[in-house]
Amino acid sequence: MTDFTDEELALDPHFADQFQTGFRPACQLYLISPPAIDADFAPRLTQALEGGKVAAFQLRLKGVDDHAIAALAPPLQAICAEHEVAFIVNDSIGLAKRLGADGVHLGQEDGDPRDARKQLGPNVQIGVTCHDSRHLAMEAGEAGADYVAFGAFFPTTTKETLHRAEPSILGWWTTLFELPCVAIGGVTAENAGPLVMAGADFLAVSSAVWDHPEGPKAGVAAFADVLASKPPPPR
Repeated sequence: MTDFTDEELALDPHFADQFQTGFRPACQLYLISPPAIDADFAPRLTQALEGGKVAAFQLRLKGVDDHAIAALAPPLQAICAEHEVAFIVNDSIGLAKRLGADGVHLGQEDGDPRDARKQLGPNVQIGVTCHDSRHLAMEAGEAGADYVAFGAFFPTTTKETLHRAEPSILGWWTTLFELPCVAIGGVTAENAGPLVMAGADFLAVSSAVWDHPEGPKAGVAAFADVLASKPPPPR
């Protein structure tokens, strides 16, 4: 008997159309910081959060020392708390614990969700990057993750990507599992429609907001129509 990986077994793009299940909340924004920030970033974050509903903000500063990130974090945490936005730390369980963050997002090389749960407690949100892999997503769910992230769906300059996901993986996941999923990678207000239609619970966005020609407030506001473009999809 031949064993196939999930990447070798292509998903039917209309897989989710075969099923009708219960209510599913509307898609929301998951905002990720620019690749580099300084002490003057806080007003830009405030502007972004005034542009519309944002569910979470992830502080993702690749290659920056945890001590430097910890020095930048407190005013950003305060802004998130004021706007009732979850403050998520990228990669580092230790830094999330040090800051008392609302959550931590783990890449495949950044630690085990089980260990994160032991260190951070039952109320902290734990997310896991699963690229384009159904197998990795199921493993993350079994390990106690609170959400899984699929992508990249589109070309992105924010970070180097080695995997390209198709919207069908969102429909497959949300049809079979209750755990929320995040669509990430080059997401803009112009290209996000198919991801919302496929069943993404959250759109992870970065440059579409921070590089918006009219500023970050307008960048967030630009997603309002696509997030409200259809009734919440069934789960």
